[in-house]
Amino acid sequence: MEIILKEDVIGLGYKNDIVNVKAGYGRNYLIPTGKGVIASESAKKVLAEELKQKAVKLAKIKADAEALAEKLNAVSLSFNAKASSTGVIYGSIGNMQIAEELQKLGFDIDRKIINVKDVKAAGEYVAVVKLHKEVAAQVPFTVTVEMDKPETPAEEAPVEKKPRKAKKEETTEVEEAPVAEETPAEEVPAEEAEAPAEEEKTEE
Repeated sequence: MEIILKEDVIGLGYKNDIVNVKAGYGRNYLIPTGKGVIASESAKKVLAEELKQKAVKLAKIKADAEALAEKLNAVSLSFNAKASSTGVIYGSIGNMQIAEELQKLGFDIDRKIINVKDVKAAGEYVAVVKLHKEVAAQVPFTVTVEMDKPETPAEEAPVEKKPRKAKKEETTEVEEAPVAEETPAEEVPAEEAEAPAEEEKTEE
């Protein structure tokens, strides 16, 4: 028997295909589960009309995509990003940034259909916009960078001077220490005071 498939069936066919199956398979499985209907003459006419209308819609969708692609192919974008002293961009330029720039030009493009690798350096690149399964546009864009100035060594000088000052203070303390030790030398008269006592013992 002939069956019009209402959805894809693995190993049998795709939606809207007309297939020949055994009567038991069609009546006991395909029709009860809603996967197909009997391909009567009236059903075939309905299917033909649906396919015709669908073809018209698909053709219009493709034509609209081709018209938009032609406009996008005439567009070129430019980005100016800040970068480190090595030239690496802070962040990156990707499909989100490209979608935002296209929005400014009047193109409402979903960033999900923009194919581009994240850019992290200056240069010239191309983003591919997939508008239809058979239609794509190429949007060139240029990235320039403004690099940060490298730090000068003079800024690190004050940090090196601090430990040197501390060493000078320690040296001063060590030099002053001997001055305090000179005081015992003045106690020599005390020894001389004991000398007369020894002389008196000798006279006795």
